[in-house]
Amino acid sequence: MSRLVHRVKQGLAHTLALSFGAGLSPVWPGTVGAAVGLLCAVPLRTVPPAGQVAGLVLLLMIGIWASAVVARACREDDPQRVVIDESFGAAATVLALPPEPLWWALGFVAFRFFDIVKPFPVNWVQDHVKGGTGIMLDDAAAALYAVAILWPASRLLAG
Repeated sequence: MSRLVHRVKQGLAHTLALSFGAGLSPVWPGTVGAAVGLLCAVPLRTVPPAGQVAGLVLLLMIGIWASAVVARACREDDPQRVVIDESFGAAATVLALPPEPLWWALGFVAFRFFDIVKPFPVNWVQDHVKGGTGIMLDDAAAALYAVAILWPASRLLAG
């Protein structure tokens, strides 16, 4: 029985860490994973801000667990196929912005830019925080950069 439970946990972790298969994309799996994050943000947008934060915290916790399981199984620090971190980062970015297509597109692009370029401290987190926590937190830091640039702009233009 415990062997079956272990296999179910492994399968669930892989499904979640790969954002339901987005990580298997032969082209730009991180970008495809970030697009899944937009899909996650849509239903979260319908709940009050506290519910959005709770949903993001839950996604972060699930991501830490699932990405750690997959990284251990692959014997890699940050397997390219693990994209739940991009899904989380994109969702966190766009939920901080006005619910308009232009802002979400800008948020998506800005998040991917900072995720790829990895300015300090994003690169520091990637290099020094290990396991599932490191996999998830460098994308959280990239999301913070994107929000730090776009949120004030969205307030200025709205106002």
